[in-house]
Amino acid sequence: MKTIIKYIGITVTMLAGLPACEVERLPETSISDQTYWRSEGDLKSAANYLYTFLPAWSTEDVWSDDAIGLASNNISDGSRLAPATDGNYNTNYNLIRAANNIVEKAPRAAASTDKAIIDRYTAEARFFRAWGYYNLVQRFGDVPLILKTLDETAPELSAPASPRAAIFEQIYQDLDFAAQKLPTHTVLGTADFGRISNTAALAFKARVALFEGTRSKYHNYGEPAKHLKAAADAAKAVIDSKQHDLFTGAYFDLFQMPGEGRQNRENVIVKQYGVSLTERVVTHSYYRGSLENGNMNPTKSLADSYLMKDGLPITKSPLYKAPVVSTDVFVDRDTRMSDTFMKKGDPMMTTKPIFDIAPLVFNKTGFMFRKTANVDDWNTQASTIDRPILRYAEVLVTYAEALYELNGSISDADLDLTVNRLRQRGGVAKLTNAFATTNGLNIRDEIRRERRVELAQEGFRYWDLLRWKTAETELPKPVLGNYFFKAEFGTVTSVKLTSDNYILVQEASFRKFDPNKDYLWPLPINEIALNPALKQNKGW
Repeated sequence: MKTIIKYIGITVTMLAGLPACEVERLPETSISDQTYWRSEGDLKSAANYLYTFLPAWSTEDVWSDDAIGLASNNISDGSRLAPATDGNYNTNYNLIRAANNIVEKAPRAAASTDKAIIDRYTAEARFFRAWGYYNLVQRFGDVPLILKTLDETAPELSAPASPRAAIFEQIYQDLDFAAQKLPTHTVLGTADFGRISNTAALAFKARVALFEGTRSKYHNYGEPAKHLKAAADAAKAVIDSKQHDLFTGAYFDLFQMPGEGRQNRENVIVKQYGVSLTERVVTHSYYRGSLENGNMNPTKSLADSYLMKDGLPITKSPLYKAPVVSTDVFVDRDTRMSDTFMKKGDPMMTTKPIFDIAPLVFNKTGFMFRKTANVDDWNTQASTIDRPILRYAEVLVTYAEALYELNGSISDADLDLTVNRLRQRGGVAKLTNAFATTNGLNIRDEIRRERRVELAQEGFRYWDLLRWKTAETELPKPVLGNYFFKAEFGTVTSVKLTSDNYILVQEASFRKFDPNKDYLWPLPINEIALNPALKQNKGW
């Protein structure tokens, strides 16, 4: 039974309740409480609030070439304008203010609380401050760097944005502090499962540093090698800690209840939901509300990225045969494909217990995601399946990619340590340098492929395309779906097909990406109005 982190109402009142736009202009007196910050319980309750900011299951992959929804979205079709407000901006500054508040006030507990305890909850706060700033700089680039709570007269409210390099330096400092002061996963154990550990801080640092290292490399700015080394070092520290390992069960079960709790060492950071309808934190309806009803459907582009079991892509493998029936798509393929995509015979939902073929009225690509699919959850619309936010599998592919991008090569031993452990889980032949040379494969592309299939449907693809500077190439392509199996799909008059009989979901003319502006998001107009020193991102 996993422990549920309880979010304390008084803490929410003290630390939240803020609009976050204008980078927090509430008077300091409105959140001060001289009777609080006296004990470990106070610090823990304050830190608990930060966990409410961990992201829920989402449909962000529709921004990428991995998925598409029932309708176009203004990111992939290029129609968005600079918004008046943006929750991605405001919410992260709410988180940052709450974290700053803990960092400032935790020392007040010194009279009755050990320094190690104060450091621990300060470290949690600094982890979440780093989390908030990474979310901001990933989207917006340069933003105001605020490291204290502000009152109405604070000069920081009218200061210009800080350079992204300074923000990343602060993120690294916060995560290094967290890695030093937080307990290990083992020490947290079952009682504190779900709280941030020292390896969570290191794994997140690896994610952050890989993003900035590859982004600066391919966008030609900054110090790529510095960030890539930081990514490799942090990922290797997680590997060497032996605190984590890959889930020993089926890949599909990793996203079901059997894959939850401290017994699953693959989960490094999770958003907890609960263990049952009667013992829960919150619930979600991600399967029924996002997947089954077509708000996020996998594309042919994603499907084609799964290797054949001989380790070769479908364009090179002699095992690949053009599909005649829908189940042929999964024959001799990486088994993670059939764990991620619905196929004929899979359990589906209460009103249709067994899946046969995706209904095109909802699943417009003719494919349907299977990850997190659960018949009981479909029925109740109240799932308690946790969202894995950072898995050990990500750490492995991060280490492989950081090494390759840093050195221009990777040894077979490091491929065995990373990529090949994941390929083994999918029943796919090993990747070696000799294998790549013999078959005309590019190691960098194969590492990127492994990242794509292992982390499919988990919200990474759009950001990967941005950092690799390939979004301008990949996102404007037409969106294709499954082969149109007429005997299975039936007569559908509204479906468009390509000349080779694949479902054409969205033509290229409806997909746009402007490399002159779309690699950064627009700052909210209200923020610029409140602080004229802020400058809008180029092109917006």
